[in-house]
Amino acid sequence: MKNKVLFIVTVVVVFLLGLLASSIVNRKNEAKYQYVPKVNIGDNEPRNAEWGKNYPAEYQSFLQTADTSFATYQGGSAMRDMLDEDTNLVVLWAGYGFSKDYSQGRGHMNAIKDITNSLRTGGPKGEGDGPMPATCWTCKSPDVPRLMNEKGIAEFYSGKWADKGDEIVNPIGCADCHDSKTMKLTISRPALVEAFDAMGKDINQATHQEMRSLVCAQCHVEYYFDKKLPGKEGIPYLKLPWENGMSVEAMEEYYDAIEFSDWTHKLSRAPMLKAQHPGYETYLTGVHADRGVSCADCHMPYKSEGGQKFTDHHIQSPLNNVSNACQVCHREDADKLKMNVYDRQRKTAENRLKLEGFLVKAHVEAKKAWDLGATEEQMKDILMDIRHAQWRWDYAAASHGASFHSPVETARVIGSGFTIIQDGRVKLARLLAELGHNEAVAMPDISTKEKAQEYIGLDMEALRKEKAEFKKNLVPKWLEAAKERESKYGAKDVSLNN
Repeated sequence: MKNKVLFIVTVVVVFLLGLLASSIVNRKNEAKYQYVPKVNIGDNEPRNAEWGKNYPAEYQSFLQTADTSFATYQGGSAMRDMLDEDTNLVVLWAGYGFSKDYSQGRGHMNAIKDITNSLRTGGPKGEGDGPMPATCWTCKSPDVPRLMNEKGIAEFYSGKWADKGDEIVNPIGCADCHDSKTMKLTISRPALVEAFDAMGKDINQATHQEMRSLVCAQCHVEYYFDKKLPGKEGIPYLKLPWENGMSVEAMEEYYDAIEFSDWTHKLSRAPMLKAQHPGYETYLTGVHADRGVSCADCHMPYKSEGGQKFTDHHIQSPLNNVSNACQVCHREDADKLKMNVYDRQRKTAENRLKLEGFLVKAHVEAKKAWDLGATEEQMKDILMDIRHAQWRWDYAAASHGASFHSPVETARVIGSGFTIIQDGRVKLARLLAELGHNEAVAMPDISTKEKAQEYIGLDMEALRKEKAEFKKNLVPKWLEAAKERESKYGAKDVSLNN
């Protein structure tokens, strides 16, 4: 009886070991043949689906960036009307495109759709028409490096946004970050390379771990359009203002020195700076960057399927992937980690919103001073205070994740904004008194987005009608022309015997 039991146990153990060995062999074979190429990917190939034939796991995860179901306290992938949620923004950006339309940024798969649908890009009727320059396409598509290589960098930046609508149709994807031959991370946007050169740094010396953030920094940075470059006058050439450093003060000093402004505020007439999205600059001042954690470590953590470990290209908020993005290093409960993030964000938002309120009052008070006959000399210092304070607010707000990435630096920046705008409003109060106004300036009713937009003089019905006609008449022509062009690209199969 004892020998019989021993025999049965031995058979079971051998069977289980066989299953384990078979599983190991299968997983090794999966890993071995995962990257056998199916097609030759050409230089500057913009079609993400072509890359997906060779890298199906990465491609399938990338497709998930189309999802718009996840929302966090101040981000996520869900469509949210930020002007509706915070009506102060309409007044802060009066005279600038963001006062027309500002929605929460969605996943990379939606990049082309979102910029096409945005009221900021207007309703152009054809080439040479519309409010935005072609430069506004720069971060939206792998068609951009293709065009830059075909036409030249300056030529790509030339002209209007509508001029290249039929050329840029593929959403942010593979060729934006990878070399097609080696799959190494690469910089496809010249502005980042030029910014490193201006600082006396060689971006080619960056480590692989640094590149896992730098490929993101191609777009998630502060930038401006320089129309005064020698030999490129009049072309809105994309530049990063890093020559003096990446801090809010260093970039402000740079802008002030060249007397640059993104727009003149419609109410206060202040020469304004619009922070774009200085996520990389603020990330560098935080504890994760100090510990060598890259953007990809949290927003694109490693993932395993079968026997294959790969980088998850579902680029998203780490809060939607806590187990892979956060708990690899932090062993706390997932809900506790999320609440830690939200706690920092709420505390930052509390002061950011207060600063917004002071800025709105300053713009309205400045308008009152102009209405009462203030001179440019009297307003000069006041307008610079408004410019500098709102730059700090926007730097903290537009960098999106800064309240978590770098809460200490973000609090410092917002705090300095409070000091500057309060100084400016004291100057305004004195000037208004000199002009005969000795009482509080009446504030407009901006309790809704619609009321705020009406106050700053926007005809939203006309803007929406213009956009609808553009989408009906011009966009289909763009898509048809792009389809015809891409049908000639083809794809060269690779023999498995080679």
